[in-house]
Amino acid sequence: MGTIYIKDLRLHAFHGVLPQEREVGNDYVVNLSVDYPVETAAQSDKVEDTMSYADAAAIIQREMGTPSCLIENVAWRIAHAVLDTFTAAASVTVDIMKIAPPMQADCAGAGVRVTLDGCRL
Repeated sequence: MGTIYIKDLRLHAFHGVLPQEREVGNDYVVNLSVDYPVETAAQSDKVEDTMSYADAAAIIQREMGTPSCLIENVAWRIAHAVLDTFTAAASVTVDIMKIAPPMQADCAGAGVRVTLDGCRL
């Protein structure tokens, strides 16, 4: 088993409960990790035998482009889309952080992490 990952993908998107968040948007950082069997790719050294992190990034960008009230919903959609696309995946973890959350706190951001098993109904 191995893992492909995307670290600190920065995007501007329009998620949030407050009207301003849906109009102005916010900056987000997304991290993704996908556990999958790497043996075939490791032995063949062929790109068609691996999981494409470029395709995974495209999934993230597509789902982040669809506004939601909650980033839990966005993370859930990304995780399911990755599992639907990469059927050999054993699990996927999506971490989304809103850089400037609308709250009275001095922090680097706030977010959610969702992990789904590849073996799901």
